[in-house]
This record gives sequence, structure tokens and C-alpha cells, in this order.
Amino acid sequence: MRGIVAFYLTYLLCLILGIICVALVVHWNYSYRGGFAWDGSAKHFNWHPVFMVTGMVVLYGNAAILYRIPLTWGHNKLPWKLLHAGLLLLSFILSVIGLCAVFNYHNANNISNLYSLHSWVGICTTALFTAQWVMGFSTFLLPCTPMSARAFIKPTHVWMGGIILVLSIVSCISGINEKLFFALKENTNGTLPYSALPPEAITANALGVIIVAFGLVVLKILSNQIWQRPETGYEEGVYQPLGYDGS
Repeated sequence: MRGIVAFYLTYLLCLILGIICVALVVHWNYSYRGGFAWDGSAKHFNWHPVFMVTGMVVLYGNAAILYRIPLTWGHNKLPWKLLHAGLLLLSFILSVIGLCAVFNYHNANNISNLYSLHSWVGICTTALFTAQWVMGFSTFLLPCTPMSARAFIKPTHVWMGGIILVLSIVSCISGINEKLFFALKENTNGTLPYSALPPEAITANALGVIIVAFGLVVLKILSNQIWQRPETGYEEGVYQPLGYDGS
């Protein structure tokens, strides 16, 4: 009982941090960067951080810890698999929209694509995420997949899920830092320099710190053996898909 209470307190912290992440990234781009549009202007770019933080960090992190929620234990795992895959698919869709926003903005303003370390890490992360989702769907949702294949792939699937979350966080905080260096230049656009720590810099830096905190809480939940879903195998009277192995 004590372990379950500790989990729900940690999970509540995770939810609160996730909401703060989304609220901060929207506030930053609406209040300091001029808002949102889809017209090739600077406001077009502002969709990029919003969708990447929301999709690749917050939604992805919550999907990753779904199986740790005790409410999901003791029931047929198939509906939770579908919810897990659905949340990750939504995360992927938002990430693709975020990438479209930045590529469209760059192309409309004759800015080179994929030249920075941030962009390299971000594209690699998205590629890994795509491969992870396809592999997870074909392995754990298709009923024709042999149980031996599921058992073999599952440890790598879990490990890769954590790695993708870490890379997503690295991509986001490097992108925030890069944007602040580009945007806050006293001699070119009249703003206070980043080094002077104006309110926008404080807001964006705070966003980066909250993103890291969110990731650490998610990784804590994933790494705690006590909070792992018990694998009960077949359950009498409950539908199990063909080849079900509890994974």
C-alpha cells in the first residue's frame, strides 16, 4: 500500500510538471515571440517548440509510464496496449507537425535546414521514435507475432523508450538555448541580450529546467522495480489476443 501511495504521489508530480511544460512553452511563444500563425513568418516558427515539447516530451513521457499505473494491473493488457500505442501515435503526429513548422519557416525565409547540432539530434530522435513505434506495433499488437519474438524484443523496446525520452529532452533544451541566442541580441533586434537575463530568458530557461525535472520523474517511475506491472499471464475468463504473453 505504501508503494502504491508513493507511486501516485510521484505520478501526480509528473502530471503537474507536464502541464507546466505545456503552459510555459505556449506562454513563451505567445507572450514574448508574438503568437502563432501558419504563413511563413516568425510566428510560423513558434509552433515548432510548442508541438515538440508537447509531443516528444510530455505526451511521450506519459505514454511511457502508462503500464506503471496500478489501475491498469490485473486486467487484460490489450486495451492498455492500444492506449499506449495511441498516445505515442499522437505524440508522433504532433512531432511531425512541429517539424513541418520549422522546415516551412526555414524554406520560406531562405534559411538552411539541418545545420545545427540541435537539428541533428532532433532528426535522429524522431527517426528512432518512428522505428520504435513501428517495431512496437508489429511486435506487441499484431497477434501473429510469436511469443518468443516478443520476449526477445521487449527489453530492447523498454530500453530504447527511455533513450528516446532522454534524446527528446536534449533536443528540446538545446533548441531553447539556440533560440534564445538567436533572438536575444541587443545590437540586431533591440532586445536585451541573453547575458542580461531578461524576462523572456528567465521564462525559457525555466521551461528547460521543468522539462529536465519532468524527464527525471518519468525515468524514476520507469526504473523503480516495485512499480513495474505484474505479469500475470493468462487470466481466466478474460479475452487475450492470439499469442498473448503478457507483454
